[in-house]
Amino acid sequence: MPGSQAKTALTALAAVGAVGASAAIWGVGIERYLFTVREHTVTVLPAGSAPLRVLHLSDAHMAPWQHRKQRWMASLAEQWRPDLVVNTGDNLGHVRGLGGLRAALDPLRGIPGMFVHGSNDHAAPQPRNPLRYFTGPSKVRTASEPLDAAALDGYLADELGWLDLNNAVGSIDIAGARIDAFGVSDAHRGWDALGVLPRLLEDLRADVGPATLTLGVTHAPYRRVLDSFVDLGADMIFAGHTHGGQVRVPGYGALVANCDIPLRQARGLSRWRHAGRSVPLNVSAGLGHSIYAPVRFACRPEASLITLLPRA
Repeated sequence: MPGSQAKTALTALAAVGAVGASAAIWGVGIERYLFTVREHTVTVLPAGSAPLRVLHLSDAHMAPWQHRKQRWMASLAEQWRPDLVVNTGDNLGHVRGLGGLRAALDPLRGIPGMFVHGSNDHAAPQPRNPLRYFTGPSKVRTASEPLDAAALDGYLADELGWLDLNNAVGSIDIAGARIDAFGVSDAHRGWDALGVLPRLLEDLRADVGPATLTLGVTHAPYRRVLDSFVDLGADMIFAGHTHGGQVRVPGYGALVANCDIPLRQARGLSRWRHAGRSVPLNVSAGLGHSIYAPVRFACRPEASLITLLPRA
């Protein structure tokens, strides 16, 4: 009997090891290349408005050798023909990542857009123990290699012509609809300056009048940011940062979000409720990963295509 029990235990151990190895092979070698577009529709425009197609990009964490990701992102402009691009940060994942980002985003030239920063637009990623994410949002413990955020902004703002919404506001016209937008820099690093937005929005609205649509844009969807965006009158909110958990359990969802948003809202379209208002919130699971953690499991890399429709 003892021999039989030992054999059973070894068989079970081998089975667990095989499952773990298969999951690792899938997450590292296959799923992180299975790029997908997650489509949603949101009824948020005034009655009689023309629909708007919004391409939401986030967390590319671009490294120069990631040509498969660059080609896939470059195909989005022709395939989906968006009216607006919303970029929620962490574009770079390497000191030479801007070259790859140019290859990915150049086909979107001429399409209106807006962007905010994540911390990896300023500092290169670092190796870290992934188990630490289970103890709470990650913290910066050592100095990181700086990235050229000014060059990134020059590309996004000056070459592509997108609105820089880092603790700022802006307004654009699309097909006769005026869209006001406001945003903050990375709240995960405490770079959000929510206190400056009310006055900036007041000045903007005094200059150009009421907007057809108001958007709030943030990298990290912390509750304080989302609540403030609702108070400021956002009709819809866009965020990234969470990677959708990066590793999810089928049938359960995200294990971590690396911020204080409820885990059930760590990926995809939901509604953020605050002070009697309910506002659509899209949290992109993003397109990339840290070069030190090249894995995604049950959480394919994604862009979001959100069609905004008029109310009845």
